[in-house]
Amino acid sequence: MHKESQRVYRDAIEADLPALVSMLAEDSLGAGREDPSSPLNARYLEAFRAIDADPNNSLTVVEENGKPVGMLQLTFIPYLTHTGSWRCLVEGVRIHRDCRGRGLGGEFIRWAIERARERECSIVQLTSDKQRPGALRFYESLGFTASHEGFKLRL
Repeated sequence: MHKESQRVYRDAIEADLPALVSMLAEDSLGAGREDPSSPLNARYLEAFRAIDADPNNSLTVVEENGKPVGMLQLTFIPYLTHTGSWRCLVEGVRIHRDCRGRGLGGEFIRWAIERARERECSIVQLTSDKQRPGALRFYESLGFTASHEGFKLRL
């Protein structure tokens, strides 16, 4: 756990799920694919429990004044390429809309990069939807490069 003034980085707990799902659904892309209804869709709890049980997955919350204001998931993946190194995949990055523009997102990503270093990863990778040009600029400002073209197949 990392604490800075009123800010705490911690593992997510089940009680955080409504706030986290709400953050995932905050924008137009998330609104079309998430289900922030109450009671919470049981699939979120199933996913949370699977993430929580996997030592190569971590769902982290940024808390300010006792309230979740950010989240991200780290997945550590072994590869044969790059001399059998590990990679850190960063997914589901969200900062609550009321907390944006204060540098919290950059601090959170730098925190995630340090976790990857601690796990001796050789690469930190992420994807961001092309419909989010501000997010693309944000990641580039942190040193990420758009070096590959990504593909997804929805099932």
